[in-house]
Amino acid sequence: VNNAKAMANVYVAIAAFENSVRSLISSVLLEQVGANWWDSCVSEKIRTRAAQKKTEEDKIRWHVQRGADPINYTLMTDLENIFRQNWSHFEPYIPTIEWAAGVFDVIERSRNVIMHSGMLSRTDIERIGIYIRDWIKQVGV
Repeated sequence: VNNAKAMANVYVAIAAFENSVRSLISSVLLEQVGANWWDSCVSEKIRTRAAQKKTEEDKIRWHVQRGADPINYTLMTDLENIFRQNWSHFEPYIPTIEWAAGVFDVIERSRNVIMHSGMLSRTDIERIGIYIRDWIKQVGV
């Protein structure tokens, strides 16, 4: 229990980061492409996987769903690929796709440890903080 409590704040930071990335993608593509951005800007592979996850969740009516928006059913690697597939729309916010990929790699690696009941080291926690602060300063969300 103590380990879980120690990781609770880190989980909150990572969840907020992940959702802010989804929000950035949704808002930028909605503004620049329009309401049909999911179908026109996201690969079929990502759309299909997200739809499958939603369909599986829809079968369990007694449990709350991730949300109605298909982007809520994407993985961190999917989010990176959406940036790659639509780089011209995100270039004003992100210096390079390699930089964003590096941020995602570090955050996802730590996320996976926490989500599987693991304990991060102080160094890992500090690294997450640095990467999230850098992301916020660069992207503005």
